[in-house]
Amino acid sequence: MPIASLTLELRIEHAQSLKDRRQVVRSLKEKLAHGFNISVAELDESVTWQSATLGVAAISGSRDYLTGLMRQVEDAATRIANDLGATISDSWWQFLEE
Repeated sequence: MPIASLTLELRIEHAQSLKDRRQVVRSLKEKLAHGFNISVAELDESVTWQSATLGVAAISGSRDYLTGLMRQVEDAATRIANDLGATISDSWWQFLEE
């Protein structure tokens, strides 16, 4: 059964405190998780307030479904991050199991 993993690198230029950073990260995680029924987690303990890394995981019986889902999640993450004043500086996804 295929498992897809998506990694999102965020840049939060306006963050002036840990609270600002957490607000953006928490909001993005919640919107993605509820909108797509996927698992989303913060992957790093960032040393700066202006960056964060999120991991997204999904499992399905269909590799084609997961491919489409990861594209949709990546597009939505970009839109949501922009609405929150952040940008996706890098993203990549892969299948963990064939």
